[in-house]
Amino acid sequence: MYSSVVRLQNAFGFFTTVAFTVAAIIAASDLLSPRTPSVGVLKTTNVQVVRGRPHYYSSKKEEYAIIKFSLDADLSTLFTWNTKQLFVYVTAEWPSAGGSGSGQNASNQAVIWDSIITAPSADHLANLGPVGMKKLKRSAEGKSIDPSRGKLTLKNQRPKYQITHPSGKVAEQEDVVLRLHYNVQPWVGLLTWNQDVNFWKWETLKNNLSKKFALPAIKKKKEEKKAGAAR
Repeated sequence: MYSSVVRLQNAFGFFTTVAFTVAAIIAASDLLSPRTPSVGVLKTTNVQVVRGRPHYYSSKKEEYAIIKFSLDADLSTLFTWNTKQLFVYVTAEWPSAGGSGSGQNASNQAVIWDSIITAPSADHLANLGPVGMKKLKRSAEGKSIDPSRGKLTLKNQRPKYQITHPSGKVAEQEDVVLRLHYNVQPWVGLLTWNQDVNFWKWETLKNNLSKKFALPAIKKKKEEKKAGAAR
């Protein structure tokens, strides 16, 4: 006869096999749900370059850019019954001066804003205060998939992070663009990012790139004095 230890090992082995099989089916079910995210508006509303200390812990003064933007996007189709939360972020990107041929990065990329959007089943993980959590739970009562989640409407949004550069200079940069990114974090399965090509029912994120713009120059002290005298 089998000993108790052997029986326990067999039961545990059967349990893990069933658990992994069910998890694989759940992860594969995401492929059956269409993903059609789109962006209606992504544009800058105000761009400034300032010289100073971008953070309280900065040891020296440097140039940093502050970019305000407006965003209107529909990412609601990224939420399925297997979605835990959605990480959304906006980056500013511009080509490097030297390019890849000089041993530098071909382009620069900096995150200026981000947000985590939880699914109703993961609202308890949201980092909100008591009042915000009550409103969130009230809006999600009885819903496994909330159609309003993932619909972003931001007007003249202030950036969470300023743009800096190792060289300490960012003024007068040309061909800068804003780009919207997302990262789907499921309960079971692999993390997925915004894809470059269409894959079956999953489509690429449309219109997630803004028009090109330039980071302005820093105003000189003489010009500021003249402007102040004129006032």
